Amino acid sequence: MRILIAEDDPTLAYGLQCTLRRSGHAVDWVKDGGEADAALGTDEFDLLILDITLPKLSGFEVLKRLRARNSRLPVLLLTALGSVTDRVRGLDAGADDYLAKPFQLAELEARVRALARRGMSGASTLVKHGRLCFDQVGRVADLDGERLLLSARELNMLELFLQRAGRLVPKDQIVEHLCEWGEEVSTNAIEVYVHRLRKKLKPAGVTISTVRGVGYCLEESAEQ
Repeated sequence: MRILIAEDDPTLAYGLQCTLRRSGHAVDWVKDGGEADAALGTDEFDLLILDITLPKLSGFEVLKRLRARNSRLPVLLLTALGSVTDRVRGLDAGADDYLAKPFQLAELEARVRALARRGMSGASTLVKHGRLCFDQVGRVADLDGERLLLSARELNMLELFLQRAGRLVPKDQIVEHLCEWGEEVSTNAIEVYVHRLRKKLKPAGVTISTVRGVGYCLEESAEQ
């Protein structure tokens, strides 16, 4: 997943980034509500972790503007405002979950996984493609029940291809899905990642075709 953190405490934001990156997510950070609102208006994310007491625009205002754009992006509120009134206000404003500071990082990771499941609108978190099975929440891939050893970037790329199986995935979409702001990934690097992923998926009979100069396509599986 690609996650946006809106948090004005740089120490906390850094800890959240490190934790979520270890789980294989691409994570971007903004330090005030204005930056959060601008990012949400131009970039695509899978989850927003939003502090309420942000400078420039409060988290409540950011959330209000997000929902006014008819965005269904899952939102987890983080705040030191732990009263029942504040929790109710946040949830009524359109938040999906609420976590009061201080909190344990393990609990935050669990809530992120729960929101990922909820964001799939009740659909199965398992994606099957022939003999390959990918758990979108657990972030693991299995071949005939045996775990495939994939890097975080390879897992993110596999998830993107599986979500668009049978359709062309342009290279710029791959970069947007895999990379955080300020992270430069060349076309050659994308080709290397695809090459590595192909080799690991070959025993599963999974084929990733190249559309030269445009992108890639995970071919439909003959096994269902």
